[in-house]
Amino acid sequence: MKKQFITLELLKSFDPCYNPEKIGFTKKLKLTPLEAIEQFSDKVENKDDIMWILCRKEFMSERDMRLFAVWCAREALKLDDNPDERSINACNVAEKFANGNATKEEMAAARDAAWATTWDAARDATRAAARDAARDAARDAARDATRAAARDAARDATRAAAWAAARDATWDAAWDAAWDATRAAARDAQIEQFKTYFK
Repeated sequence: MKKQFITLELLKSFDPCYNPEKIGFTKKLKLTPLEAIEQFSDKVENKDDIMWILCRKEFMSERDMRLFAVWCAREALKLDDNPDERSINACNVAEKFANGNATKEEMAAARDAAWATTWDAARDATRAAARDAARDAARDAARDATRAAARDAARDATRAAAWAAARDATWDAAWDAAWDATRAAARDAQIEQFKTYFK
């Protein structure tokens, strides 16, 4: 690691999106990365800021950054009940590469295979979404046709729109809350793991 201390001047040289003094980082502070994490991880506007500051060659070796990225990827794979072997292999090869035990060619092949999993997942998700949308449209059409026979079409349209909006808003809110909670928990875990590089 090239720099051991974080100062206000150094932080400002990174051109942050807000002034570090806003969260109490003063000119007289000269902190190690670990001290900065402990003192400011709960004061930053977003915990991503900690990662943005410290995932740099000034503080971490290329090897440590790679190993940290591998750790993050493996944590993400734990969320999948059946992770794709290509993704697992990419992590293994990346770790070997960071430790000098894999070639750039092996790394590129593993990366390409892992990207293929992303495209496969996107294709599968698109197909599932299209299938679900068609099923939902057919169900909604049948329901609306039944209602139209008994009720005024305008009232049905209003009710259907309100129901759909409420359903979508509820789903979006639940999804956003779950995503935010998952992301916050993941970021906290990443920061804890990050500390191990600076002890």
